[in-house]
Amino acid sequence: MTETVPLSAAYWRGFRQGLPFMLVIAPFGMLFGVAGNEAGLNLVEVMGFSVLVIAGASQFTAVQLMNDHASTVMVILAALAVNLRMAMYSAALAPHLGPAPAWKRALVAYFMVDQVFALADADYRIAPRQSLAAKLAYYAGACTPVCPLWYVSTLAGAVLGQAIPPAFALDFAVPVTFLAMIAPLLRSIPHLVAAAVSIVMALVFAFLPAGTGLILAAALAMVAGAQTELFLARRKERT
Repeated sequence: MTETVPLSAAYWRGFRQGLPFMLVIAPFGMLFGVAGNEAGLNLVEVMGFSVLVIAGASQFTAVQLMNDHASTVMVILAALAVNLRMAMYSAALAPHLGPAPAWKRALVAYFMVDQVFALADADYRIAPRQSLAAKLAYYAGACTPVCPLWYVSTLAGAVLGQAIPPAFALDFAVPVTFLAMIAPLLRSIPHLVAAAVSIVMALVFAFLPAGTGLILAAALAMVAGAQTELFLARRKERT
């Protein structure tokens, strides 16, 4: 049975829960603006990255490879590999948002950033019987404080560039963002196994170029988590 949730209440709940991420989105976006500036990109090119791609991790990967004079094909493939996690995000939200009209699904896909997915996934797990409209309203609310700020902070970083003192240490935003998203999701043994494997393998493969090690570590972590879940399910069946 579908639960009746006022759309405005769903929207503002998403908005409120998205607000804390502003503390890390602002420096994260500014950091990319600075990085793009230092890589020789002009203002239009930097903003094009953030508006069209809207995916910080792959944007940093692409700029790093461009700085290293990698081929265009390598830049595109590496950025796509980093963004493969979005396919998993889409699969996780499809049971909840899949019935939406195509244009709404397109908007959901465009605004699907790590922070918004983490919030939406957690909310839908807690209240899976919300109506489709309420789930979309929550998603829109979660996007509101996060996505526009990404554009604005990127612009600020690109314009200010070297005027931002190194003492500000904007790069703290990257690990803090992912810690804030991942920590609440570590609720089971498979999740913990996947997290542990990803950490260990990322360190083992740290010598590999262009973030390749992170991709391999992520793949091994997913396999480890899935196998752990299967093992626990089989053990439960036997008992």
